[in-house]
Amino acid sequence: MKRYLMAVIVLWTSSYINAGTAPVQEPPVQEPVDLGVIAKIRDEGLNRSQALETFTYFTELIGPRLTATPAYKNAAEWARDKLKEWGLENPRLEAWEFGRGWTLEKFTIEMVEPRYMPLIGYPEAWSPSTAGELVAAPVFLGDKTPDAIEQLRGKIKGSIVLSQPIQTVFEREDRPQPTLSDKPVAIGQPRPAGGTPPPANARDVARIIREAGAGVALRPNRGEHGTLFVLGRDGGEGATPSVVLSAEHYNMIARMIQRGLPVKLRVNVQTRFLTDDKNGYNVITELPGVDPALRDEVVMIGGHLDSWHSATGATDNADGAAVVMEAMRILKAIGARPKRTIRMALWGGEEEGLLGSQKYVERYLKGDANSAARAKFSVYFNIDPGAGPIYGFYLENNEAVKPIFDAWLEPFRDLGARRNIIQGIGNTDHLSFTRAGMPGFNPVQEYSNYDVRTHHTNMDTYERVREADLRQAAVVMASFAYHASARQEKIPLAKSKSD
Repeated sequence: MKRYLMAVIVLWTSSYINAGTAPVQEPPVQEPVDLGVIAKIRDEGLNRSQALETFTYFTELIGPRLTATPAYKNAAEWARDKLKEWGLENPRLEAWEFGRGWTLEKFTIEMVEPRYMPLIGYPEAWSPSTAGELVAAPVFLGDKTPDAIEQLRGKIKGSIVLSQPIQTVFEREDRPQPTLSDKPVAIGQPRPAGGTPPPANARDVARIIREAGAGVALRPNRGEHGTLFVLGRDGGEGATPSVVLSAEHYNMIARMIQRGLPVKLRVNVQTRFLTDDKNGYNVITELPGVDPALRDEVVMIGGHLDSWHSATGATDNADGAAVVMEAMRILKAIGARPKRTIRMALWGGEEEGLLGSQKYVERYLKGDANSAARAKFSVYFNIDPGAGPIYGFYLENNEAVKPIFDAWLEPFRDLGARRNIIQGIGNTDHLSFTRAGMPGFNPVQEYSNYDVRTHHTNMDTYERVREADLRQAAVVMASFAYHASARQEKIPLAKSKSD
């Protein structure tokens, strides 16, 4: 029988009966850690990494990967083929219905009077085209009530409209880094990117603009220094062409209008809707388990491959996609023999609402028909928000996994690992699994300049990511996947308060 070098990380806990008495030592919690496999993972992942090559292909050769576009499909097919080249089992695309895709073919936005100035802006995804090039004095609606806007329907028709108030609120603070303190920190949901928090009548204003047939609607966003937070959705037939403008330029134009200056803009948005293939796609592959009793059970790792369209989606989430692919490559390259099957997924449609991972869970894990598969599912490790190295994992308030994950993280302290965090995190694909009653986790990474500068912006580019961080994250992810596959029991669920 093959001998494995096993190290046991012993985590001691103590409690006090009451103040002034000696501590009572509780029995140690033991979690096996295979240092021999970790040494192989580190050697392969740190010395022969292909993570940067993968990341570069997604960001530089493919570029933006909006769901249901040829660019996304090309990225998914390239990932599938690369996984096959590495020798992974059954790499494939799994289709699910999404809707029509969208691509930007031409865009111009300029101030032409009272002086010429190119403006910083970007059309929202799924914006329709303008009726050719619009050259006109813009109509500022941001200081008017819905009743006043109703009286301007005739002026709005075919016009360039500034739809929102002057921007006064900016994204100036990143989410906290919870691994730097032993004290719990409040981990709320990041504020949605976009313009000033809309007033209660914002829907009425948007409805009037659409019904009146505006030529194009401009709006500001929370970004500063030319940073644009640009999202979008398919508004269907009759939607208004829409452009996100830098807050500084939007505010300047609005103030000029308010002072009675003769402003004139030139705007041209030319887009195309894609209907030949309305599918989204997930990329799936496996490293089969070898234990006869456990090989039908599944440990899963993943991250989303799609991005928004104003940049190359480097930190959101080409880095995560490259990391999970590299983790699978490492395990295959070192000849790892996991007891359980390790499965990897690259999700599509995350940016539109975790769609790809939801479709996967609905197809394979939810409902009575999938009860057997659900019983054999051990854990899902996702990687998405943030960039940089893996500092630890959000434990989703699951105290039972803390000694397990602490033991698995300990061997990587020299690579920057810090600590696991008991709180959870929202807004990413592990939620598709946890909502269906399965363990799902996401790592804690670096957030410096993430929320204020790169997340969902035109600044989410290659320069935001370091090769050393890709290597570290892939090594940690490969080790966590392997150890989850090797332990005798599945990853425990969090206990409910009634337990």
